[in-house]
Amino acid sequence: MLYVFISICFSVTVSVMFKLAKRYHIDVYQAITWNYSIAIVLTWLFLKPQLNHLSNAPFGLLGLLGLLLPLLFVIIAASVKSNGIVRTDASQRLSLFIPIAAAFLLFNEVATTTRLVGLIVGLAAVICLVPWQKQTRDRKVGASSWVYLLAVFIGMGIIDVLLKQVSQLTIGTSLFIVYTLAFILALIGLFYQVFKKTMRFSWPHILIGWVLGIANFGNILFYIKAHQSLAKNPSIVFASMNVGVIIVGTLVGVIIFKEKLSLFNKIGLLLAILAIFVIYYPNFFIKLFAH
Repeated sequence: MLYVFISICFSVTVSVMFKLAKRYHIDVYQAITWNYSIAIVLTWLFLKPQLNHLSNAPFGLLGLLGLLLPLLFVIIAASVKSNGIVRTDASQRLSLFIPIAAAFLLFNEVATTTRLVGLIVGLAAVICLVPWQKQTRDRKVGASSWVYLLAVFIGMGIIDVLLKQVSQLTIGTSLFIVYTLAFILALIGLFYQVFKKTMRFSWPHILIGWVLGIANFGNILFYIKAHQSLAKNPSIVFASMNVGVIIVGTLVGVIIFKEKLSLFNKIGLLLAILAIFVIYYPNFFIKLFAH
């Protein structure tokens, strides 16, 4: 649970940085690109990748993850522009259904009654905490806009499943390959925009990207470590990570950004807390209802 909690804190930090980026006019694409460069350095320093074993690495799996990480950032940005933050955020949160299904269908997790109850409560909390407010009247959502939402939903779910598979490999070497591929792809896109004169390099954006990279590195590293610690129960990691991010993110939004919660959101927050307790302390509830 400690690994999950640390990963949640880093994940919420990433979200807060993206929220502040818009306020302070930070070029998100540049920040995303340079975030992978510091992630490579941190992987090299702390995880000691074994480059002599590169030939044995599953490049299909790692290459797909290295492609999806920067690509999904771009898709999310396009979705926010086309659909708004509300619908895009909903797609990201509801993607929890994909890894939960994978936990039982692909990773052969045994479903106990208590755990299933916890997962159902967690999914209900996600639905309640999704911001279902209406968009502004001047925003038109066409067919292409829904493609972005679908891509965010599927992409986020697939990344969660792929990271579970990476947890079964050597972390240092695997993350080094993933971050290097992601950085190369993002850098190609960056140079293309510079060449087209739609963007120019800026040190503040690079520095923000490096700070973002520290948080992103911590998020993924401890998420993978959580999967290693609970190798036979991936649904616990999938659910507690997503629900935990919602709980902490909601509290940060209310306390720091003075966001308002509807009654539906408050019910979702209580359900999310209940789900965490049911998932992590099932024996307590078994004894409670047995009496």
